[in-house]
Amino acid sequence: QVQLVESGGGLAQAGGSLRLSCAASGIIFSIYPMGWYRQAPGKQRELVARISSDRYAAYVGSVKGRFTISRDNAKNTVFLQMNNLEPEDTAVYYCNVFPEITKYWGRGTRVTVSS
Repeated sequence: QVQLVESGGGLAQAGGSLRLSCAASGIIFSIYPMGWYRQAPGKQRELVARISSDRYAAYVGSVKGRFTISRDNAKNTVFLQMNNLEPEDTAVYYCNVFPEITKYWGRGTRVTVSS
């Protein structure tokens, strides 16, 4: 059974930082491209960043230069370092393989950025 468990969310002020973690189990983590996704209130879920099995990273334009995705294959964990946060980053953040598999969605971790 695949489990993806996100953590690290919380409340931050604009300009602040948070580091999200996602621990994976039930998959051969090292071979999967992974992604961080987010769903803001009233909006559809969107891909924020993705990282290939060999650590090639790509970002949506709105977070480029502020967010960094990384992975630790030994710990089956993917990270999202978020710097210079903006109120528009407020959302529930999820990890999943890339492209996503519907049944793998976890509960997410909520990020709230105040201005």
